[in-house]
Amino acid sequence: MPVLVDGTVIAWDTLSIAEYLAEAFPECQLWPAVAADRALARSVCAAIHSGLSALRAAYPMNIEAHLPHVGALAVRDNPPLVRDLERLIAMWSAPLNSHGGTKSFGRFIIIDAYCARRVMRMLTYDLPVPADIQAYMERVANLKSVTDWVEQARQEQDFLVHEEPYRLTR
Repeated sequence: MPVLVDGTVIAWDTLSIAEYLAEAFPECQLWPAVAADRALARSVCAAIHSGLSALRAAYPMNIEAHLPHVGALAVRDNPPLVRDLERLIAMWSAPLNSHGGTKSFGRFIIIDAYCARRVMRMLTYDLPVPADIQAYMERVANLKSVTDWVEQARQEQDFLVHEEPYRLTR
């Protein structure tokens, strides 16, 4: 669970952390400057934050694994999962396609950081996505902050057998 501690301020919810950082560092312009873009970016973050439950259930976060066989099996004959995947692709496509196609809204902002967890899930399970979304996911995964996060996660030694049974075969 992410937690931000800044002096006496403690924020443990990703949306709260994002809003706190945007307010604390206005010069970084962490949300889009245009109101309509800002509303879309916040809507995408909120939808990722509280929605896509079939996607979360089928693909638990496991940043160190590569489990493409699990991804293929879960998608088969699972309409709620297919709907979540289609919704996520649509949510990512709108800001990418309207702002140059490399980062949401043309530059790296909160929405891209917020999507990093979903990107890592999609890559872990090798889920099928259009080429432009695959390229976006790879750009996010290769950001220094994301590669640092992945490296730190890989250094953790705690695991639960029921969550990571593949470790038993190593």
